[in-house]
This record gives sequence, structure tokens and C-alpha cells, in this order.
Amino acid sequence: MFYKDERLALFIDGSNLYAAAKSLGFDIDYKLLRAEFMRRGKMLRAFYYTALLDNEEYSPIRPLVDWLNYNGFTMVTKTAKEYTDSQGRRKVKGNMDIELTVNAMELAPHVDHIVLFSGDGDFRPLIESLQRQGVRVSVVSTIRSQPPMIADELRRQADNFIELDGLKDVIGRPARDDEDGEIDYSINP
Repeated sequence: MFYKDERLALFIDGSNLYAAAKSLGFDIDYKLLRAEFMRRGKMLRAFYYTALLDNEEYSPIRPLVDWLNYNGFTMVTKTAKEYTDSQGRRKVKGNMDIELTVNAMELAPHVDHIVLFSGDGDFRPLIESLQRQGVRVSVVSTIRSQPPMIADELRRQADNFIELDGLKDVIGRPARDDEDGEIDYSINP
């Protein structure tokens, strides 16, 4: 569903893509991801959206953010908000939907095809608007996880749904756990 001469832009909802890949048991190799979509069309931009905790001495996502920033991705970050919920639990809020939506609307007149890496149903109106402007929209997420990581309305609205599990052999590497049993965010390009 890609044409070699079409102008492409990637919009990666970082936390959503990370959760989808983790649910499928692999890590994304962003160097391979970028190369794969450059092969599919004329890629103008590859945006990566993530919230960062500002008050932590070390953020496990910082090496990824730095690597992406130096390797052809346009990083869009903001400071996550930390709060305590009604049960006294520490929560972090860092939704990047508005930033992604605004950037996609601004870039729409300059691209033929947008690839959205997210399963968030809140993006359905964005896809609908992009389509009215003549932009084709592919969504990358998964229905193979339990529960599925893509909202049904988002998958139905997209011109093309790309199953993330189907890209595993092209853009993935096995998930690695660190000694604490947590996913290791470090980059090995």
C-alpha cells in the first residue's frame, strides 16, 4: 500500500508503540524502522513523541531519546506531570496527543501518506481530517496482543492497517530484560 514516489511522514506515539511491541515480545530497532519506511517512499520526517520525567536523576528512556535525536528523528518531548491519586499512589501523566495532532495537521499539505504508530482511538478524528485533505493514513499497531492494542474505530478509519507483529522480522529484535526484570531501554544501533 505504499508508492515509491509518495512523500511520507512517520508519527510515532512512543509510549504506545513501546507497549505494543512489549506485548508482542520484541523491541523496536529504530534504525531498521527508519530504513524500512525510507525504502517504501520519500520520507520527509519521522517524528517521535514522548514525555520525560524531569525530576529524576536518570531516565531509562533518555538514551533512546538522545540516539533518535542524533539519527534522523524529530523528537517532540515535554515534561511529564507527576501527581498522587486519591488512593495515595504516585502517577505520571504525559499525554502527547495534542502535539502529534498539531504537527500532523501542519504537515498534511506537504505529504501524500502519513504513517501513525499508535492504537489510540483518540486519533480517529485526526485521521478523518487528514483523509479529507487528501492524505492517505496507515496505522501501525497490533490486534494480536491480549487485549488488542488498537482501538477498533481507529483501525476502521485508517486507509491501511499494518500489523506490528508482521513487521517484527523487519524492524524488531528480541526484548532484553535487565537484572531487575525490567525492560532495558538502552540503544544498540
